[in-house]
Amino acid sequence: MPLFTYCRLSHLLKISSRNASMFQNATEIKLGTGCGVHLTCYRGLVDNKGLQDRQKQQMARSLPKQKPIPGVKQVIVVASGKGGVGKSTTAVNLALGIMAVDHSKTVGLLDADVYGPSIPKLMNLKGNPELSDDNRMIPLINYGVPCMSMGFLVEDTSPIVWRGLMVMSAIERLLRQVQWGALDYLVVDMPPGTGDVQLSISQNIPVAGAVIVSTPQDVALLDARRGVEMFKKVNVPVLGLIQNMNVFQCPNCNHQTHIFGSDGVRQLAEKIGVKFLGDIPLHLTIREMSDKGQPIVISYPDSLEAEAYKKLASAVIQNLQELNS
Repeated sequence: MPLFTYCRLSHLLKISSRNASMFQNATEIKLGTGCGVHLTCYRGLVDNKGLQDRQKQQMARSLPKQKPIPGVKQVIVVASGKGGVGKSTTAVNLALGIMAVDHSKTVGLLDADVYGPSIPKLMNLKGNPELSDDNRMIPLINYGVPCMSMGFLVEDTSPIVWRGLMVMSAIERLLRQVQWGALDYLVVDMPPGTGDVQLSISQNIPVAGAVIVSTPQDVALLDARRGVEMFKKVNVPVLGLIQNMNVFQCPNCNHQTHIFGSDGVRQLAEKIGVKFLGDIPLHLTIREMSDKGQPIVISYPDSLEAEAYKKLASAVIQNLQELNS
């Protein structure tokens, strides 16, 4: 049976046997009987770096051209490698935190988690968006933040059983067919993982930066690192990592317990050369207010928990300014 160990065999088979002198740098070339061909890997024929550059150019040609969202100055995506780390709660309080630290800024919130939309619950919003004169959806607004989510378009208990192409079409409409108005920032709550939605958004619109949310737990850190690497591959700046549910403080005795581990996200940020944006504690009030649709930044603006989100918002804004300077 033929043995082919050269990675670009199809290229070699197009070369006439009369050009055998091209392979003078080969380690070994053996022509078997009949159709049996035996090739072993050789050095010096192909410039690997040049090959990789040509592959990147070909891939870039096939990607859609990025188009900004009308009226939106900067897009910030909030992502996580895995679910259950508090990404949506962080996205909501980040958006509200930006407005809290700078009252002149306008911020919108897009729920890109098609299969599991959380923004309607977290922002206490219900109903279907109305249409503008040009047939674009008008976002629902609460706490001064215009919001759009697939959760506004389907029943609360209705599962969204779609294949990838339908999800991509839905994301395109949520991005392009919404009348966002004039926004300084659009915060996008991404679905967990590194799949089609993440690629679609990062390739279709210019993203100013990505924020990665993770707990200090080792399993979550593995997925958080994958998220960082994905955004690097699609040339989206990573603004930094957020350590969520860092510490739990007993409300009775004030004893602190690191349920998911201690400083794992901070250590990961140092290891991979990404900025550490801050800690968010594991606190009962954050959960209770989120379930009521009253985010902690709004319901208890002077609490230590709200201050943690405001510091996070300040760090994100500062990092964006540094990138743009």
